[in-house]
Amino acid sequence: MIAHVLYWLKPINVKYCSFLIISLLYISNCFAQDTVDRKNWLTNSVIERFRVLKTDEKTRVGAYKAFYKRRTLIARGDYNKGERIGIWTFYDDEGKLNEKFDYDKNEFLFEAPIDTATEIQFKFDANVLPTDRLTRPLKIGGTYYGFIPYINIFKVPFDTYGVNMDYFDAVVELLISPGGRLADYKVHLFSKVYQYTQIINLAVGLFSEEDKKFVPATLNRQPVLARIFIRCSVNDDGSLDFY
Repeated sequence: MIAHVLYWLKPINVKYCSFLIISLLYISNCFAQDTVDRKNWLTNSVIERFRVLKTDEKTRVGAYKAFYKRRTLIARGDYNKGERIGIWTFYDDEGKLNEKFDYDKNEFLFEAPIDTATEIQFKFDANVLPTDRLTRPLKIGGTYYGFIPYINIFKVPFDTYGVNMDYFDAVVELLISPGGRLADYKVHLFSKVYQYTQIINLAVGLFSEEDKKFVPATLNRQPVLARIFIRCSVNDDGSLDFY
């Protein structure tokens, strides 16, 4: 009797397992078809990789990564229905941790100290004493990935054909108000070889509302005016990139 029952259970289990495997494969295939991989160059040296819905390519989902020169990770996080979620981690162009931000709680978890040896410098509209407590203006994305929008918006105001742009340098200057707003944007463009010096102003209205927002600099916990200077190289097409 027992042998008779086991005889009938065996094929039932096999059929059930086969059904389960086929169902899992079908579900996995459906998810794979629902999203597609995309990549996009943010600057000549920074590329981002992400997924979007197949039915709506403007909606990002799942894991996001950005790389400097294809290899060095500079940003990592997740999207859900086009919104950034959870903890995002940002690095500099050498892969060193630069910032951590929790999008669910809308708070900074880590910010690397000011490095005066980098191509990004800060100046403050205040007399700072050694005993004062000073904080720089903060941008989600850190002092590398977070500054990309202010780099890739600009192109030189002349035709670069026949001009060796290796002889040009640029410094992007951002003025951040005590209220944490982008108050002014200008680019200092110069070349000793071509004896060229010019300051180009762009309207702040060209930036998105998100790109206008900063956490203001503070002196002894009081907001102060601050300037950010980003030294850039100039590409052959007249666009800018991190130095």
